[in-house]
Order: sequence, then structure tokens, then C-alpha cells
Amino acid sequence: MRIAALLVAISVIFGSVSACADDVTAARGVVRAQEQAFARDDAAGAYSHAAPALKEIFPAPDIFMSMVQSGYAPVYRHKSFEFGESKIEGSSIAQRVHIIDANGEAWEALYTLEQQPDGSYKITGCTLLKAGQAV
Repeated sequence: MRIAALLVAISVIFGSVSACADDVTAARGVVRAQEQAFARDDAAGAYSHAAPALKEIFPAPDIFMSMVQSGYAPVYRHKSFEFGESKIEGSSIAQRVHIIDANGEAWEALYTLEQQPDGSYKITGCTLLKAGQAV
């Protein structure tokens, strides 16, 4: 009986680890899709990955794209965009991204994503800091 209980516990643990890995993969896919939309200057495509709360603040794709171009230049145009660590809390994921901008300077971006009622993830925000800068 103890072996059966142990096997059930192990399967629950590995099942939740697998689900977490799937969520991180999905969230990274959303961030990557938005990054690729920026590279194509596809405002509507980039905007489609924004969460409803961001769409309330930036009510049109061109307004959103203008904000990214002026305030998030390393996200908009870069030489390198590499995923770092992820953290899951409930239905939210924090995803760190290491960026080398067009001028060769290093940045850290922290994306936050929230799972939507349909199960998809949308980007709720991005904090951008020059690498080595104190928070």
C-alpha cells in the first residue's frame, strides 16, 4: 500500500512539473511571437499578444507600437534575444530575457504574462533594465 501511495505521489509531482514546463513553453512562444512581430514591423501581430489591460492603456496597434519603439528600443530592435529563467505563480508567469541591443549593450527584460480564460497566455507587462543596473 505504501508503494502505491508513493507511486501516486511521484506521478502527481511529475505531472505538475510537466504542466509547468508546458506553461513556460507556451509563455515563451507568446514572447517570441511578439518579438518576431516587432522585427517585421507588424503592429497588429505584436498587439495581439498584449493582455486586455494593456489594450485598455494602448487602445490601438499603432499606439502600442509607437510606445514600444520609443520606450523599449532594445526589445523593438536588437542583436540578441535569449530566454533566461522563468517563475510561475498561479496563473502568472515571469519570464526573464537577456537582450543585446542594436548598439551592443546588454539589457535584462522581465516579461509578465497572465493566463487568459481560454487557456492562452498574454503579455501583461515588460520591465527593462540595463544589465548590471540596480533595481
